[in-house]
Amino acid sequence: MSKYSNSIEFLDKSVNVIIDRTLGSIHPELGIIYPLNYGFIPNTKSPDGEELDAYILGIFEPISEFRGKCIAVLQRKNDDDDKLIVVPEGKDYSNEQISALVEFVERYFDYTIFRD
Repeated sequence: MSKYSNSIEFLDKSVNVIIDRTLGSIHPELGIIYPLNYGFIPNTKSPDGEELDAYILGIFEPISEFRGKCIAVLQRKNDDDDKLIVVPEGKDYSNEQISALVEFVERYFDYTIFRD
């Protein structure tokens, strides 16, 4: 088994996300404001050496942690940093909606959105 988490394995599964960049916070290097909550899946490791990242969609207030369903995986083609797309149970977003909501950072990358 790889020492890295396979992000695709999280599709359609419930995951716990620790939020380290809350809705309304400012990116430390880019200076952009986060229009959504963003965090990581504890005890995972992605190819960039950090824990696997997750965008939280459908929650409109700052939170510190979240349990939800992974509906998609955003895989960057020009960077080693996959992102899980996590939503409240019963919610769904189209690929176009996901792209629009994560555009604030992902516009700097070439990516593909994978679904089950």
